[in-house]
Amino acid sequence: MPTLDYSYADGVARIVLDDGKVNAMSTELFKQMNACLDRALADEAGAVVFCGREDFFSAGLNVKLMPTLSAGERREMSDAFARTMLRIYALEVPTVAVVTGHAIAGGALLAFACDHRVAVDGAYRLQMNEMLIGLPLPGWAVLICEHGIAPAERTAALLHARAYSPGEALRLGMVHELVPDIGAGLDAAGRMTAEMLKLDRNAYAVTKRRMRQPAADRVLALLDDEHV
Repeated sequence: MPTLDYSYADGVARIVLDDGKVNAMSTELFKQMNACLDRALADEAGAVVFCGREDFFSAGLNVKLMPTLSAGERREMSDAFARTMLRIYALEVPTVAVVTGHAIAGGALLAFACDHRVAVDGAYRLQMNEMLIGLPLPGWAVLICEHGIAPAERTAALLHARAYSPGEALRLGMVHELVPDIGAGLDAAGRMTAEMLKLDRNAYAVTKRRMRQPAADRVLALLDDEHV
């Protein structure tokens, strides 16, 4: 069962993914994540931090679960995946990802959807691996990747499924900071959110909505045609 832990303190909401395994994504996880986001907005959080468990931020969709689902259940999960990631991408408060380990496919998308990304150093990979497993990327995923991956690297990252170490991800701008451990990652997130809390909330919300919501609406309109 997916496990998300929500906490709120000093204007910052923290959402920790920890299922004791690889933080695989499912419809249930997306329901929990949206419930956490609802709580953050109800708490009037000035920033939201996403953090994984040691060695795993998220390995993406639960590939062991997917073959057991009916066509309707797969469609439901695909739709929930898109809408949840786009909600984070366009969320009208600042967002920070503390990438604590492997961030594969959906895990990478969660990181890329956030405004600021802190990576914990380690022997893990950040990778969009869909081309290796025969899954065409939908427009919504491409949009989020365009936010997190520089134009010069998108062909390698998306079409060639290149895997990146945390150091490579920092060098190429996929993450903004590299720290030695999770504690340092949370400290870095704390410093970043302290700066974010100084921003005018209304101006931030309006500007971010103008920057991202039109594109999010455009790719949402494609969902029915892009289900595979």
